[in-house]
Amino acid sequence: MAGAAAPPYAADVALLTDLYELTMAASYVEHGLDAPATFDLFVRALPPERAFLVACGLERALGYLESLRFDAAALAWLDELGIFRRAFLDRLATLRFTGEVWAVPEGEVCFADEPLLRLTGPLVEVQLVETFLLNCVGFQTLIASKAARVAIACAGRRFVDFSARRDHGADAAVEGARAACVGGASGTSNVLAGKRYGLALAGTMAHSYVMTFPSEEEAFRTFARDFPSRSTLLIDTYDTEEGARTAARVARELQAEGIAVQAVRLDSGDLLALSRSVRRILDDAGQTDVEIFASGDLDEHAIEKLVAAGAPIDAFGVGTKLGTSDDVPSLPVVYKLVQDASGPKIKLSPRKTTAPGRKQVYRVGDGDRSYDVIALADEPAPPGGRPLLELVI
Repeated sequence: MAGAAAPPYAADVALLTDLYELTMAASYVEHGLDAPATFDLFVRALPPERAFLVACGLERALGYLESLRFDAAALAWLDELGIFRRAFLDRLATLRFTGEVWAVPEGEVCFADEPLLRLTGPLVEVQLVETFLLNCVGFQTLIASKAARVAIACAGRRFVDFSARRDHGADAAVEGARAACVGGASGTSNVLAGKRYGLALAGTMAHSYVMTFPSEEEAFRTFARDFPSRSTLLIDTYDTEEGARTAARVARELQAEGIAVQAVRLDSGDLLALSRSVRRILDDAGQTDVEIFASGDLDEHAIEKLVAAGAPIDAFGVGTKLGTSDDVPSLPVVYKLVQDASGPKIKLSPRKTTAPGRKQVYRVGDGDRSYDVIALADEPAPPGGRPLLELVI
């Protein structure tokens, strides 16, 4: 994304791996098994609630790979475990990612079985990074895909990520905000995500702000004067329609001061009926430029119904059900060996069979008539096929 910067990584992020990655790598070192190997990262199957995915997480994945190293403290701690021999710890001391990575660009639509990442490098290196890459790409693809569904439901209206307070951890809130914007959100309420990734920030006010003042009118007037270029007034603290009348009165009064109230926010109740009545109240008061912003346990299904019913809502705030991908809380993302020095590799486990060899994915055609072809990397491209995997390291 434009203006985005890779986040800083803690010195011990290399330890964000499963123990068996380290024990396998130690065994590889012990037996001299460190020749180049290729792994594919892909989603094994689409959940019934998903017809497509949106690739995401590549930026952070590349930042991790480029900064990967085991510092002295991490090595000392591993030594204290009493599991690993000195030769393996010495290998970790000098470990850097020296391989190559092919990836589907962030924001690209993708499907099951298609490699999102293809890593080739010394076996120890490409084995150790499995856990982090699955977590990073799997989670962010999950959220970007949910956001894309919300964007489709909005039918051209804006929506903002409001999920930080309900996300599953602070890191998920920051990376999820970015993924939501990759998927179609116009901004986020998450200030750290805005700073780290250059995302547009959006926010209104809480009911506690309104209740702090002697009256709703005084709260609205104060806030609009304090933030004249970004005042969205929350009107459902007490009585929504009365709140709309108060907001319209304040907006009309402040016009004389050169202050324009941008929007009012609905956060509860029957959003369809209330948006219609609030629109009438604002229009009758001459406040036709004041937009209506709606929030409150929204997802793509609720938004789709509101849009289809003609609700006069200009923008939406989507929180819990976006940041947790409420209907599909995880993806079956996997990372599998597909080739090594001895040639292509295949896994034959029931319902978990993998396709061997280094691959490329081609998109053929445009729009509704397009389809994807998964081919070996050295096969000729199908006529008109656009390769999706690009060399990024």
